Amino acid sequence: MDRFLSMQAFAKVVEAGSFVRGAEKLGMSTTSVSRLIAELEEHLGTRLLQRTTRRLHLTDAGHRFIERATQLLTDLQEAEAEVGSATTTPRGRLRISVPLTFGVRHLAELFPRYRMTYPEVELEVHSTDRRVDLIEEGFDLALRLSLEIPPTYVARPLTVVRLVVCAAPDYLKRHGTPRAPQDLAEHNCLTLPSGGFEGRWPLQDADGVVTTVRVRGDFRADSGDLLRSAALAGQGIILLPTFIVGDDLARGDLVPLLPTWRPPHTDAMIIYPTRRFVSAKVHTFTEFLQQQFAGDPPWDRWMTVRHRPDKAAK
Repeated sequence: MDRFLSMQAFAKVVEAGSFVRGAEKLGMSTTSVSRLIAELEEHLGTRLLQRTTRRLHLTDAGHRFIERATQLLTDLQEAEAEVGSATTTPRGRLRISVPLTFGVRHLAELFPRYRMTYPEVELEVHSTDRRVDLIEEGFDLALRLSLEIPPTYVARPLTVVRLVVCAAPDYLKRHGTPRAPQDLAEHNCLTLPSGGFEGRWPLQDADGVVTTVRVRGDFRADSGDLLRSAALAGQGIILLPTFIVGDDLARGDLVPLLPTWRPPHTDAMIIYPTRRFVSAKVHTFTEFLQQQFAGDPPWDRWMTVRHRPDKAAK
């Protein structure tokens, strides 16, 4: 059995919606196409299509297989074009997984820019803080906010992600300003219910010594934006990435605390499965994002802004 030809026949029939139209697109007889798909189903040991007199229906296995088959055929076409032409045009579907808050705040406006340059690429973006399995779930690439990258993935650095301990001036006026990490234990700290910093905030001094402080508070949320809103309302102290609170710090609506102690930073990384051939769409999208985030992150401009005296904690 020619598995590639059988896969191509299956994909074309699904795309066309019938054996007859699929066969026409392939320039083959309907009988030949039907035989190829039957051989593919026998090879896989499962039915891919339910055939009725009016239309075709994909089985559950068929839905799963068409995702992978389409991607494999697209990658093969791009591989052939890569070898045959020095100016390959990226095309086809690009499935991406991005962190929810980072994606909404800093990537949403970039996706249309990429497509203006590469209009033949169809973007499918999944915004989730869940760590997807790129291979099992059929993603081309993902953006991860982590230094821990599986060894089977290629990782390309995008930008640094800094964390900051901060609070609103109003909260600090009412409750005082912590001067050392241990002081945080006496404050209302707003925390995430899951993740690496749940109830414990690591802070590093100028010598690189890390002190982990137990913190507690009366508000927890699984969203950095919700914690930010609570902090802006003067409800407590937060530990969040500067890509969420950078503008608030620049305006003085939030005040950075413990300046000689810093939480460990991480990196935003573009990752994709290790392959001999990287498709043109993955390559161009990776380069595009690296160009957009070159230099210091725009949300860290607060680090060079002097806060107004009237907003500083007394």
